[in-house]
Amino acid sequence: MKRIALITGATSGIGEACARRFAQGGFNLILTGRNSEKLQQIKAAAQKEGAEVLLLQYDVRDRDACAQAVASLKDCWQQIDVLINNAGLALGLEKEYEGNLDDWETMIDTNIKGLLTMTRLIVPGMVARNHGHVINIGSVAGDAAYAGGGVYCATKAAVKAITDGLRIDVAESAVRVTNVKPGLVETNFSVTRFHGDAKRAEGVYQGIQPLTGDDIADVAFYAASAPEHVQIAEVLVLATHQASGSVIHRDPNRKENLS
Repeated sequence: MKRIALITGATSGIGEACARRFAQGGFNLILTGRNSEKLQQIKAAAQKEGAEVLLLQYDVRDRDACAQAVASLKDCWQQIDVLINNAGLALGLEKEYEGNLDDWETMIDTNIKGLLTMTRLIVPGMVARNHGHVINIGSVAGDAAYAGGGVYCATKAAVKAITDGLRIDVAESAVRVTNVKPGLVETNFSVTRFHGDAKRAEGVYQGIQPLTGDDIADVAFYAASAPEHVQIAEVLVLATHQASGSVIHRDPNRKENLS
């Protein structure tokens, strides 16, 4: 029987890449997201890899919608082996005292509260079965704040603390808990951060070859594929010329990314 992975925020970026990688790795998938059309496209691609796919369309900020979606799972779909809490975003890059309160609320509700909601709904079943794996997509931003990113960094610092706390809480069981902390990844992340300003987003990746969503999906799959007695607790994944969240060497002669 194939293992089942539930991936939140599966309609783009790292989430979409995880759906692709786990389908290729022999998993069946439960994919969640807000964009129905994109979910259908990803489902079709995963089915070509031999995966069975169940779609759940909802926003992780909506606690009731999360609960209803999980409650709708029937039969073997309830036996979730891997939960990938990927849904998350950054909005804005203003100074903290000039930030947008609505942006802050969206980040906190998605990056922290949405992750907690899904954890609360799925992990009890894992503990009862004495089997399962939670993979939270954190960020290098959770290690230290950078200019204009204080609130986003705080949400990812919370992901680290929540992940570490969960690992402690389930230590008596065989449930494993992993925090994957990406650095500079070229997805639609920066376009979202800058509210659709693609030109400004391009500047984030100039002069460096960034990571891709596939790179992070490979790390998540590796953690999920490790022997049962091996728990990959935390992985920091950076582009070669990135040393931290704020230290990046950029080649001024580099005209385009090689990814």
